[in-house]
Amino acid sequence: MPHFSNKKLIVLLVSVIFLVALISFSLRDRQNATFPEKIIKDTVGFAQGIVAKPTNYITGIFDGIESLLNTYEENKRLKMRLEEFAVLQTKVHNLEKENANLRELSDKEQSLLDYNPVHATVIARNPDQWEEKIILNKGSKNGIEKNMAVMTARGLIGKIILVTPYTSEVELLYTNNSNYRVSALVQSGKEDIYGLIEGFDAERNELVLKRIDSSKKIEVGEKVVSSGLGGIFPKGIPIGEITEVTTDDFGLTKMAFVKPSADFSLLEEVIIAKRSITSIDGLDGEGTNKDLSNKNTEPEGDE
Repeated sequence: MPHFSNKKLIVLLVSVIFLVALISFSLRDRQNATFPEKIIKDTVGFAQGIVAKPTNYITGIFDGIESLLNTYEENKRLKMRLEEFAVLQTKVHNLEKENANLRELSDKEQSLLDYNPVHATVIARNPDQWEEKIILNKGSKNGIEKNMAVMTARGLIGKIILVTPYTSEVELLYTNNSNYRVSALVQSGKEDIYGLIEGFDAERNELVLKRIDSSKKIEVGEKVVSSGLGGIFPKGIPIGEITEVTTDDFGLTKMAFVKPSADFSLLEEVIIAKRSITSIDGLDGEGTNKDLSNKNTEPEGDE
């Protein structure tokens, strides 16, 4: 066994008591640190500050880079969303326009009980005859025939003059063809007044309504519609509105200028009308349905 002298034992005992007292002194609640504690804490704090400053700087750089990358990605996603929104907005606008056109066409179709409407789309328009002719995407395979009336939801625009299996050509009311005439009537307050649409005035960009009885009184603003007398153009299709009334060259009849109801500058969706009416056979008295779409029965000169 190791042998301790009394002197060493006393020194060891005093050291243990001092250590315990020092630990107890350090652990108790104190308002102020001791001088050694201050030195140690200041030294450690200074060393931590030296290490922490560049560490925080480098960490801040990486955080900034990460934040910049996140911002870039977020901006990229937002830009893509904005582009998608712009495309979607355009689609919505086109759908709203198409829906409005289809609603107008649907409303017009419901009012056309005396003929079968066929919807068609304008697929070509010759620049040399921009105001005179258009080409549609429906032809004889769709039941389209020559002399069928063509209109938009807003009014009459012309008639079919040439048919192929898959297309048809329309001569517009703005044509320079002197033989192109449409029987029309003015919806006056007291009575219906008849006349013929014969060509148009290029300077005024308006249709010309001729052969009006000179005894009839026509007012500016009155509506002009198709008369339906000949079997090609059904009755009641809007043609336009009276803008001016005058006399013809000989002063025997009246003439009026008509602002068209339809917009001839932009034609996209149209309706082709095949008119069927019920007539009485004078020989046997039986009613039969006769298709008048390809018979020229308008007043003389209406082709």
